[in-house]
Amino acid sequence: MEVGSRVRVKRPVIVYHHPEHRSQPFNLEGMEGTITAVILDWNGRPVSANFPFQVQFDKRFRAHLHGDEIELLDTAVTDSAA
Repeated sequence: MEVGSRVRVKRPVIVYHHPEHRSQPFNLEGMEGTITAVILDWNGRPVSANFPFQVQFDKRFRAHLHGDEIELLDTAVTDSAA
């Protein structure tokens, strides 16, 4: 997975920072978004981030997720099937 890849949250992930559900549990399962960053280093030094994939879901909401919480969407397969 790399920056610009479309992904879907494949298992229940509860967050409390969704703009429409502030301070309330919100399940991201099934939501689709775009990877905007993969955090592998900080100031040129390698880091082992717990949630290295930053995913933008809509204009106002993004979240950091672990690799096993998201799945890559293969848009080429769905486009050719149509």
